[in-house]
Amino acid sequence: MKARRNKKQVPSFRKLLKTSKVKLENKLKNKQFKQQSTLKKYRKEQRKLRQAVKDAVSKKPIPLEDPKGKRPVKKIEREEEEEEEALPLDMMDEDDLQLMKDLGQRASFLTRDLSSSEPIHAKKQKKEHVIDKYEKIPRTLKTEPEKELIHLLPIKDKSGIIPQTREKPAIDINKDEEDQEEEMEDEEEIAEEPIRELTVEEHLIERRKKLQEKKIHIATLASAILSDPESNIKKLKELRSMLMEQDPDVAVTVRKLVVISLMELFKDITPSYKIRPLTEAEKSAKMRKETQKLREFEEGLVSQYKFYLENLEQMVKDWKQRKLKKSNVVSLKAYRGLAEVAVKSLCELLVALPHFNFHNNIIVLIVPLMNDVSKSISEMCCEAVKKLFKQDKLGQASLGVIKVISGFVKGRNYDVRPEILKTFLCLRIKEVEVKKDTEDINKPKKFMTFKEKRKTLSRMQRKWKKAEEKLERELREAEASESTEKKLKLHTETLNMVFVTYFRILKKAQRSPLLPAVLEGLAKFAHLINVEFFDDLLVVLHTLIESGELSYQESLHCVQTAFHILSGQGDVLNIDPMKFYTHLYKTLFKLHAGATNEGVEIVLQCLDVMLTKRRKQVSQQRALAFIKRLCTLALQVLPNSSIGILATARTLMHTFPKADLLLDSDSQGSGVFLPELDEPEYCNAQNTALWELHALRRHYHPIVQRFAAHLIAGAPSEGSEALKPELSRRSAVELFEAYSMTAMTFNPPVESSNSKKKDKILQGDSFVNEDLNQLVKKYCNEVATPSSLDFTKYLKTSLR
Repeated sequence: MKARRNKKQVPSFRKLLKTSKVKLENKLKNKQFKQQSTLKKYRKEQRKLRQAVKDAVSKKPIPLEDPKGKRPVKKIEREEEEEEEALPLDMMDEDDLQLMKDLGQRASFLTRDLSSSEPIHAKKQKKEHVIDKYEKIPRTLKTEPEKELIHLLPIKDKSGIIPQTREKPAIDINKDEEDQEEEMEDEEEIAEEPIRELTVEEHLIERRKKLQEKKIHIATLASAILSDPESNIKKLKELRSMLMEQDPDVAVTVRKLVVISLMELFKDITPSYKIRPLTEAEKSAKMRKETQKLREFEEGLVSQYKFYLENLEQMVKDWKQRKLKKSNVVSLKAYRGLAEVAVKSLCELLVALPHFNFHNNIIVLIVPLMNDVSKSISEMCCEAVKKLFKQDKLGQASLGVIKVISGFVKGRNYDVRPEILKTFLCLRIKEVEVKKDTEDINKPKKFMTFKEKRKTLSRMQRKWKKAEEKLERELREAEASESTEKKLKLHTETLNMVFVTYFRILKKAQRSPLLPAVLEGLAKFAHLINVEFFDDLLVVLHTLIESGELSYQESLHCVQTAFHILSGQGDVLNIDPMKFYTHLYKTLFKLHAGATNEGVEIVLQCLDVMLTKRRKQVSQQRALAFIKRLCTLALQVLPNSSIGILATARTLMHTFPKADLLLDSDSQGSGVFLPELDEPEYCNAQNTALWELHALRRHYHPIVQRFAAHLIAGAPSEGSEALKPELSRRSAVELFEAYSMTAMTFNPPVESSNSKKKDKILQGDSFVNEDLNQLVKKYCNEVATPSSLDFTKYLKTSLR
């Protein structure tokens, strides 16, 4: 048997912790008990002081002995104890004691109320009449007025509380009248000398001085907070209190400066994580000083950030409601300037702090302002949302904004600015299929279970496997990268909200000005739509085109959307979009040099999707018809459009090698080319030639000339007629943008033609000889004499 252990067990850490907690609770209780006892003593003393003041006011001294009734037993006992304390009884003789007792019973003058005028033996005269009693009271003449008493604070002594009073000093009436007259004279003198008003220049100098002081104060607080945010977090409140500046001279400027300063401060000192509220267990738990300091900083930062956002919201509301405050510190005209600064700060915080607290509250404030009547505020908010979409890699903030915008558009019954929906084009959402492929290739490594290890591995192998898995987990945590699954889920939810908004507008608001933005968005994200919706969506797009209510640019967006749908997942569908080819071929000549050229870029994108990317589904007749029409179109548009169109024709000639027959003058097959026919399949484009290229070869723009010569030579990739790399490697859209005419200048500038021989240009009289010049001047200066003119002789000779 084992021997029993007699050793005393060491108390555990929990037990020690529990004991220390009990001690702390006892200390707290003792402290509270002491505080209560001191409060009781203080109340008792106050009660005694109030009683003493009341007794002093009544002016009746407390009698030593009540002649009409017996005193209470407790009072008698207390007095006897006091007498015993004053003089011990064992120090007095018995005879002295008896004498004192007899005197105490007979000495009525000691116990008599001196303020009363009653006789000594009041008990014997109880039956006297009331009038007789009143007549016996001695009369006193009031020769002098009674003096008023001022009751002072009483004094506490060993014997008890002693009331204190003082006579009120008499006031001379004549002196009072003199003082009043002097005051009246002083007031008249003050009224006669008004305060000197400041001139405009002095007022401006004073305002500049005040403003400089405020700026220095703001800069001092801001620099202190930036130098040590954890220690100086309370100065944020002091800086935020300056938003309530009451000086009307500098109130607006100071408030603007404080708003911008606080915005920059929050951008700098805010941590890169969201601060959550503490639980009750975390608040009651013990912690180190550093942890406690950090928690205080976080709590102060969140509360001040919240109040700051509320202040910004109130500034915007004041401007919207145009309600003048009672203080009249800020005028109605200044509301707009304050509101613009507040909105700018909100936009900056929306972009800079998407991870921090109250970001959703900022979104709710910003989205309605995107549809504001003020164009500057609307553009500011739209640009901030676009910037947020572009830099949001995970998609959490983008999803929050999309949800609010979708609800806002629906709530306003689709009566919003098109710029709101154009912000959707900046979303960083790639193809879902690509994401799935990457997931299949880079699948997350699954770790073996214990049963699988036991079946397949030996003991040593299991040990090594365990260490390897632990190392892989640590490496994965060290990467700190968001999982692709989470990103995919957020992107899918975001796209669902976007397509719901688009489809609602297509269904209920087809005549809305939002339609171009919807079609543009569908063209960008159409490849991510579910295949089930393809047929219905294509039917809707075709009906929109056939309705004739769309503008040319909107119809181009419809065509672009349809082919984006068919170029992605739509490849599996057996759909021939001939009607969309026909529509584009028919409407190409609507582009011309007088237009703004906005439609040219969309046409170039459509041609790339319709012909180049779908080369296997496009027939040769259709390709030849489009090449011929594009070369004809290049004659009537601006130079940058001609460059883009010729670049597209070059790409098509490379894509369809048999297109070089358009460079020959001989006809191929039967039939005649019908340029006025709208069907590209049946216009017999193989029987024509690209004679437009010879006209374009003499174009004033050098790049157009280069492209035309290159196409005439058959678009070779090598040789003298080949294009330079800066032209051949660029797409048609890039060339269109590179040689843009938006600056209203030639790009590149056209060189002036200079002749080799510089002839001397002669002007005026230098053409004529000097003698001849003198003769001409002589006859010009002479006065002509009038003579009769007879034309009849010439007429007779002509008749003969």
